[in-house]
Amino acid sequence: MAQLVGAFGMAHVPLISADPYLGPSSEVKKCKRAMKAFEEIGRRVQALQADTVIVIGDDHYSLFGPHCLPTMLIGIGDVEGPHETWLGLERLPIPTNIPLATHIMNHGFEHDFDWSVAKTMCLDHSNMIPIHRTLGWPCKTRVIPVYIAAGVMPVIPTRRCAELGCMIADAVASFPADDRVVIYGTGGLSHWVGEVVMGKVNETFDRMVIDKIERGDIEGLVALTDEYVLEHGGNGALEIRNWIVAMSAWRQAVGKYEAELLCYEPIPSWITGTTLMELRKAA
Repeated sequence: MAQLVGAFGMAHVPLISADPYLGPSSEVKKCKRAMKAFEEIGRRVQALQADTVIVIGDDHYSLFGPHCLPTMLIGIGDVEGPHETWLGLERLPIPTNIPLATHIMNHGFEHDFDWSVAKTMCLDHSNMIPIHRTLGWPCKTRVIPVYIAAGVMPVIPTRRCAELGCMIADAVASFPADDRVVIYGTGGLSHWVGEVVMGKVNETFDRMVIDKIERGDIEGLVALTDEYVLEHGGNGALEIRNWIVAMSAWRQAVGKYEAELLCYEPIPSWITGTTLMELRKAA
């Protein structure tokens, strides 16, 4: 049977690939520490012998738009990326696990999750940054892309994100193959996208969210209202939904867990409170 063997959370701001050292010299050391944390996640995924990574991201009006805003979407077919040419990466095919993705899709349908489904996808930075920085480029590890409505309004309810994570974990556990699967929750933490204060980082908010992640307090994150998050963490912090999906999947798979903060750096030139963490089964 398939097994969920690891879970990680990480930022996905596009400058991490497009121009990571664009900011002032005072921030370069912070950027380099974040890059090393991405590399460390890559080493840990390799050590886990993962053959498939489920990446939870969200659209930024890149793939979708006012004409169509899926609440939750899974890619079950051909995948390539990146969508944004300015990320500085050659657009290439990305290996994927179509049998497992199809199984997760069907398991969701059978348990009241009305997925949107993509049989072909070109991924934007919310999936591509984690892939590029932890799995390498070209990517040789199979990827299953999942997009949830967390980037622009209307957003998926946080409670549904927790339920989605549990369903994904159950789907993986019921898949009749020996796949070793890792899940990524991506994005955040505090940042204000396209607003006058863009570049602002709220370290107090970020530390509060990190503390809840470290304590496995999914309910505490679910309880944060969108109004509170928008005021204290900015519209970009709505992406903690992606982390909730990964946290819930991991807790469903292993029970009580521990979290290790690999990096936290408030980096205004990256416009975000850059956070990278690993979730592990409690000893």
